[in-house]
Amino acid sequence: MEKIKAILKSPQARYGTYSTLLVAVAVAIVIMINMVAGQFPESWKNIDLSSNNLYEITDQSKALLKSLDKKVEIHILAEKDATDERIKIFVEKYAGLSKKLSVKWTDPVLHPTVLVANNAESNTIIVSCEETGKSMKIAMSDMITYDEMAYYYYGTYEETAFDAEGQLTSAVNYVVNETTQKIYYTAGHGEKTLSDTLSDLFAKSNFSTEEINTLMQTEIPEDCDLLFLYGPTTDFTEDEVKNLSAYLQNGGNVIYLMGETDKMLTNLNGLLLEYGLEVVDGYMADTQRCYQQNPYYVFPTLSVSGDLATGLESEMVLMLYPRGMKTVDPARDTITVESFMSTSSAGGYKITEEVQEQGSYVLGAVATEDKARLTIITSDTLVDENITKAYSTLENNTLFMNAVTSNFEEGSNASIAPKSLAITYNTMQNVGLSTLIVIVGVPVVILIGGFVTWLKRRKA
Repeated sequence: MEKIKAILKSPQARYGTYSTLLVAVAVAIVIMINMVAGQFPESWKNIDLSSNNLYEITDQSKALLKSLDKKVEIHILAEKDATDERIKIFVEKYAGLSKKLSVKWTDPVLHPTVLVANNAESNTIIVSCEETGKSMKIAMSDMITYDEMAYYYYGTYEETAFDAEGQLTSAVNYVVNETTQKIYYTAGHGEKTLSDTLSDLFAKSNFSTEEINTLMQTEIPEDCDLLFLYGPTTDFTEDEVKNLSAYLQNGGNVIYLMGETDKMLTNLNGLLLEYGLEVVDGYMADTQRCYQQNPYYVFPTLSVSGDLATGLESEMVLMLYPRGMKTVDPARDTITVESFMSTSSAGGYKITEEVQEQGSYVLGAVATEDKARLTIITSDTLVDENITKAYSTLENNTLFMNAVTSNFEEGSNASIAPKSLAITYNTMQNVGLSTLIVIVGVPVVILIGGFVTWLKRRKA
């Protein structure tokens, strides 16, 4: 007994008791922190550490969810434990941004009748709004896309993009809005066809589309909310331009992306002149804001605000061989012209091989008159898939969809591009002496210093 008392009174015992008490207090604190943190919203608990910012939610989605005035349910028909972890995390984080959103899980294995009741298959997300009576189904397979060619050639599934935000935001936007805008796109003048990307952007923003040949129409249809001229390469007739002018004067909306052509579009240019914009000859070059020293691959200077600026962060867009415009006096005092995209002061175009006109030229502008709105962008390469897919950091599609949705009073850009799942590599551009010193020299110096220190201590 005396030995036991002596052991308990020893310094080691006292230190051990003190350490045990500290550990117990630390464990209690950790448990309390976990209990408190467990009550936080899901959007606070999930920190996005993914390489491609998979769980980062864009300003467009945040603005839509913040403005929700109707309750929306996200009903997931899937086995929760078997669902892709990325989808589970994103849905919870997304729903945490609005009190109007609720998430419900139903396991179709345990409750098979839910599939019949909702006329859906397993691994489906149903977004619905009871107030509007509208719903939209999203297949989980649409949230993570795969390279079909890789499977065709190599028999392997290669993930290419994560589109959870785009699908959910599109669905929420659809179910809470009771109206759908109609976009007509012209044909018969060498226009480009709508790409899959462009069609997807329109669908995500709840726009329906239909082709129209204005040569066969005496007037623009009454249900046309926006007329889209997508890169025409031949001119419109005088009668067609009269119809376009009448449509605008009656409060219509037109967006015109210029195509690459060597033909004179006299009638179309005359319509632009009526609205205070003069098209100059030739293609624009910009020696100050260009890609890889190619002056005809232009990074325009943006001067956007309001709806046009939604979701733009870097304000980096790229256009190839754009046309240029100058602002002039419009045909009527009621017309107002605002430029939102231009070259730098180093922009210009060639008149002849010897003569050049240098200065800042308009590459994108909006002309308004009462309720009418005419938007002109001087190159259809703004929405060319070959550019937007090759350079995923560009904001071409965001700017274009902002220009489209700005035509509608209650419109908002709900078109969210998928996030790439491709592996990204760090590359060195414009490598110089200072770059080599930072990237190579500094680590080498640190390694040598560490080795010398280690050697001295070893000999000591």
